[in-house]
Amino acid sequence: MLTDFTNKNVLITGGSRGIGRACAKLFSDLNANVIFTYKSNLTEAQRTLELLHNQQNHSMYQVDLSEPGDIRELFRQVTERYEHLDVLVNNAGVFIEHKIDKVSFEEWQRAWNETITTNLTGVSNLCYFAAQQMIKQNHGKIVNISSRGAFRGEPDHPAYGASKAGLNALSQSLAVALGKYNITVGVVAPGFVETDMAAAYLNSKAGELIKKQSALNRVATPEEVARIVAVFACEGLEFMTGGIVDLNGASYLRT
Repeated sequence: MLTDFTNKNVLITGGSRGIGRACAKLFSDLNANVIFTYKSNLTEAQRTLELLHNQQNHSMYQVDLSEPGDIRELFRQVTERYEHLDVLVNNAGVFIEHKIDKVSFEEWQRAWNETITTNLTGVSNLCYFAAQQMIKQNHGKIVNISSRGAFRGEPDHPAYGASKAGLNALSQSLAVALGKYNITVGVVAPGFVETDMAAAYLNSKAGELIKKQSALNRVATPEEVARIVAVFACEGLEFMTGGIVDLNGASYLRT
């Protein structure tokens, strides 16, 4: 049973679709005030906002996570409007194919830099600003969306795998560093999820093989990921801090 989030302010990145939208909808259903970001698709962001209850309590902001100035401005506006920040969900990211035996060095660098800057550096900046606010409050919860690829590798998307492995290490470091301020940090590591980002792969000839990787013969839904995110954000489960929860339908089992 998930706890009630009445009077809790929850910031979610990448809320215009997929996992981010599912998280926004679930936290709204649990009575939280939802703050979410989007990069460029205003139409889809507005669609997310329309799905949330009590729309006057929610807000959305256009943010490019690769731009530190955008992140600084986001937190300036959020802390100006909301008295406290209770939960940060780092969901937004990019997934760029760049096979090492197929791309030029320029393409390799471009994909690598964009991925790391968004998926790892951008997330670290979000964690930094959220932590500053949460330290003042002496409470807060950070939940980072990682990936199965951090453990098994991503041969066609190596920067993505590296960024998520780095995110796992960052999360566990912050869990130790911020525990004394009653701030917890958790990680959810899904495999393939039914999102726009994965659609090209799931709808290709390889789609059925991808589904068969799981003992359940399918991929995860965004709503399943959102539920685990909400568990990390619940009160009374603080001892989960530093934990990484696999959500891949037994498609990859690590020891």
